[in-house]
Amino acid sequence: MNQNETTKANGWALIPIFVFLIIFLGSGFVTGDFYSMPAIVAFLIALTVAFVQNRGLSFNEKFKIVSRGVGDENIITMCLIYLAAGAFSGAVQAAGGVESTVNLGLSVLPSGVAVAGIFIIGCFISVSMGTSMGTIAALAPIAVGISEKAGFPLPMCIGSVVCGAMFGDNLSMISDTTIAAVKTQGCEMRDKFKQNFLIVLPAAIITTVIFLVLARSHSFSLEGAYDFNIYRVIPYLVVLIGALLGVNVFVVLITGTVLSLIVGVVTGAMEPSQMFTAIGTGVTGMYDITVITMIVACIVSLVREYGGIHFILSFIKKRINSAKGGELGIAVLSMLVDCCTANNTVAIVMVGPIAKEISDDFGIQPKRSASLLDMFTSTCQGLIPWGAQLLSAASLTALTPYEIIPFCFYPILMGVSGLVFIFLRKR
Repeated sequence: MNQNETTKANGWALIPIFVFLIIFLGSGFVTGDFYSMPAIVAFLIALTVAFVQNRGLSFNEKFKIVSRGVGDENIITMCLIYLAAGAFSGAVQAAGGVESTVNLGLSVLPSGVAVAGIFIIGCFISVSMGTSMGTIAALAPIAVGISEKAGFPLPMCIGSVVCGAMFGDNLSMISDTTIAAVKTQGCEMRDKFKQNFLIVLPAAIITTVIFLVLARSHSFSLEGAYDFNIYRVIPYLVVLIGALLGVNVFVVLITGTVLSLIVGVVTGAMEPSQMFTAIGTGVTGMYDITVITMIVACIVSLVREYGGIHFILSFIKKRINSAKGGELGIAVLSMLVDCCTANNTVAIVMVGPIAKEISDDFGIQPKRSASLLDMFTSTCQGLIPWGAQLLSAASLTALTPYEIIPFCFYPILMGVSGLVFIFLRKR
């Protein structure tokens, strides 16, 4: 029997979620630093509150509920993919793949299109690396140099970096947002990518044109040598092509990891003794999101048991009566939760179960709901001044997030493309 048929709607069941938001956002407003309160701590407090609720269930019964929640096939698979993606990321960085990929892009950058070129290179790097933060860290210093040499406004150059970073964060096969969206909605990564790519491609093209127009009065040519080793780029290409061909994600990531280690040793980027250290470093970098995913699964399982999910669904269903309305509801929920959490992966993990139930009720294809989740959380994430992407870009360049936001065209256009997709696309 369906959960909705056996559980009464209960708005009080949502208290743990509001506790998390109050603690997480409150600490950010009080301290001025939205990362002063680790998300994992705030979620643990929220989980404690969830356990205290509902005296009708014993502690042992509640523990069984969260155990079933965290032991769900999708949650376990998601966590394992995170770790596999971390292993690949660590291996490819140690092998010099990141630097070679950046330099390869810069080496083919035509004169006079530097800012648009930074955006395009950022798109490629973020799709390859699966991390917007890594892309910003890699390209921001280069964008600063281009700004100084060519006279482009620095906020515009950094805005192009953020735009490129958000493109891949939304599409990359090894991005934690993509993994979370796919696993919570139960679709194939290949299908989600194809669906997502067709939606955001117009946004990327328009963004490129905008940067070309804004920078048309300047010309620029790179000075100095940007050395790259084409062999170190191959692991990225293998992962991207393998994923597009529909090869199992674990097979793709393990192959990419092994290939990165081989290339790194052969090209002299690392010693054989450093291989496992590189993998360990990458896996360790995914611990936080893995643990957060498990804790959120525990919270959601209790909230669902208490009737909180049914309350949200009932609230939404009273206001929508079609698949189009359901898709719009998923979009709005995704943006609101991301605004509150300042983390698009966490937002997807939290909204994912609700989006899945909305999709099932209104006949929305899993690949569509996964795309909507990823797009609209990324839209918000690329624009909020307390998000890690803008904060990182600002800290690396002595700018403020508010100076960069006016040039974050891609997240805005991605949101617009998403709305067009909802209202005009046939189902």
